[in-house]
Amino acid sequence: MAIAFTVRPARPTEAAVLQDIERAAGRCFRDIGMPEIADDEPPTLDELAAHRRAGRAWVSVGAADVPVAYLIAERVEGNLHVEQVSVHPDHARRGLGRGLLEHLAEFARRAGVPALTLTTFTEVPWNAPYYARCGFRQLDEAELTPGLRKIREREAAHGLDRWPRVCMRRDL
Repeated sequence: MAIAFTVRPARPTEAAVLQDIERAAGRCFRDIGMPEIADDEPPTLDELAAHRRAGRAWVSVGAADVPVAYLIAERVEGNLHVEQVSVHPDHARRGLGRGLLEHLAEFARRAGVPALTLTTFTEVPWNAPYYARCGFRQLDEAELTPGLRKIREREAAHGLDRWPRVCMRRDL
């Protein structure tokens, strides 16, 4: 029997659970030779709380109403930027990430937001290739806005450019 999952706003008491989801999801990177990503710390409790207070933090929950996936987003130049979307590996490959992205897209449409953006690894199967299947397209250098360039600079300073990365956009 398939378990039904729903998307709802994250609650103040769930921030530590979201960090646990992020750590568990990150372990998959170790298997593909990216241990630094696997060991990277998740967003802090304060960062998660700020996204939640801004109304841009959602979770996917099953019948027990316990988060098994989450998405946080931020405003970047009038668009919504997917800051993080993570699915606990025990619940992977069930459409939860796509469900969270579709929820964000609908939220954005209702708010009159023209597009979703994100940055991601190009050669990780559950990153750029996955997002392309979800309707995102790769932006070339000339299409990068100042806000996206700033995000990429922060990522590079954090060491993420050790592996190829790209900015992507999904027009709504």
